Parts: sequence; structure tokens; C-alpha cells
Amino acid sequence: VQLQASGGGLVQTGGSLRLSCEASGGTFSNYGVAWFRQAPGKERAFVGGISWRDGNIYYADSVKGRFTISRDNSKITVYLQMSDLKPEDTAVYRCAASPYSSGSYSSISSVVKYRYWGQGTLVTVSS
Repeated sequence: VQLQASGGGLVQTGGSLRLSCEASGGTFSNYGVAWFRQAPGKERAFVGGISWRDGNIYYADSVKGRFTISRDNSKITVYLQMSDLKPEDTAVYRCAASPYSSGSYSSISSVVKYRYWGQGTLVTVSS
């Protein structure tokens, strides 16, 4: 499975962006798919993810109420709609997919569970 992430850019505080993560060479059937981000000097952090099998969606506390994950089964794509963006959301965002996910929050949010990674897309939020 190859993942192609897109949609990053520069936006002002309070603005919105939508990131896309499209799979090729396979499907997300029974996969966990998640977004992680890494800001300069910080560790990679879970943003949100979805269990493809049952549709359960989870978010990090820092983005709850502002970010929304959705999917398009026909396009094998996961979206991350980001609203009310803040400067602290500035980071490189990467999507990842795991064929080993149990669908639980602990599984979806764990970076070590992920086998496939897309390239990063930079999100910069100016103050």
C-alpha cells in the first residue's frame, strides 16, 4: 500500500485546511488509518484516526471539536478537515495505515502500529 498525502499550506489563525490521504496498491479493508503530526523539535504526535472496518473515529484532545476525519470508500481516501487552526497546529502532517489495527483507541493512536506511511505535508498557521 502506498499513501499519498496532500492539502497542506499556509493559513492564518482561525482558518481551515483539508488534508487528503489516498491509498494505492491496495485497500484499507480492516486497516487503521491515522494522521500524525510533528512540529519542529517535538515528537510525532497522534492527531486522529479511523478504524476502516467499523468506522470508529478517534481524536487527540488537542484537536477535538476542530478537526474532523472522514473517508471516501470509492476513492480509498481519508480526509482530515481542520478548522479554527491555531499556530500550535503548525507541523508536518503524515498519514499512516496499519493492517494490524484492532480498531481501539490505543491501537489507532499508537505510532508503532503503523506499517505504511505517506510523505509529509506541511501545515503552517500564521498568527
